[in-house]
Amino acid sequence: MTERAWRNWYLIPYGIWLVLFVVAPIVFLVYESFLDLDGHWTLSNYKSVWTPIYLKMMAYSFWYAFLITLVSLLIGYPTAYWLTKTRHKQLWLLLLILPMWVNLLLKVYAFLGLFGTYGLANDLLKALGVGPRQLLFTDFSFVFVSVYIFIPFMVLPIFNALEELPPSLVDAARDLGASAWTTFRRVVFPLTLGGVKAGCQAVFIPALSLFMITRLVAGNRVITLGTAIEQHFLVTQNWGMGATIAVVLMIAMAVIVVLTGSGRKEGSR
Repeated sequence: MTERAWRNWYLIPYGIWLVLFVVAPIVFLVYESFLDLDGHWTLSNYKSVWTPIYLKMMAYSFWYAFLITLVSLLIGYPTAYWLTKTRHKQLWLLLLILPMWVNLLLKVYAFLGLFGTYGLANDLLKALGVGPRQLLFTDFSFVFVSVYIFIPFMVLPIFNALEELPPSLVDAARDLGASAWTTFRRVVFPLTLGGVKAGCQAVFIPALSLFMITRLVAGNRVITLGTAIEQHFLVTQNWGMGATIAVVLMIAMAVIVVLTGSGRKEGSR
């Protein structure tokens, strides 16, 4: 048997895993989206998803995903840049990744204690003379916790892009009289744009479908498509409508991947 044939045999376990855990669930969702509460075929679910209430949820989902991505980028890029300049960069990178090993639910519950009425955040505000504030169940707490959870996914691609940047290009720009800001704007940032787009993609796409944080931290004051999917599958038992929203969300994510993917290739050249 040739080496190529052996390679094809090695792909069989991956192909089985792909079919069972990627293709089959998507097929199930698409099939379920065409069923009503009585199990009859219908297109009413796809008509309902374009009504004002769901369009409003869609707008909220994209707005909060954009906001979380923007804040993550504003914090993540300087952090990644600083990491490339530190002496023990691998240690700092490990400390950044460590929270990713903690269960997501545990991290969310930790913030419930920190942002609670008698939590550390309000104790700090009291010490500063500001007084206690309602931090939980607000847009601020939702965005803050979401950024904390997603920030490693923004930092890592940017860090890798900065590490791959040849230092000679920065030195050449400085030798030609460019200031530090001009060097960053005309050399560093354009050449690391691939990492920026990869990070934005890694944050924006999962942020579109958040539901647990909206329930626990935002107290369902922030209603997104992820929340609607959870409600339809677990509360109203309208699986058809929940599947329809999930299909629309997957299509939106696929479009984002295609649009940002082409740009990432250009930015990485």
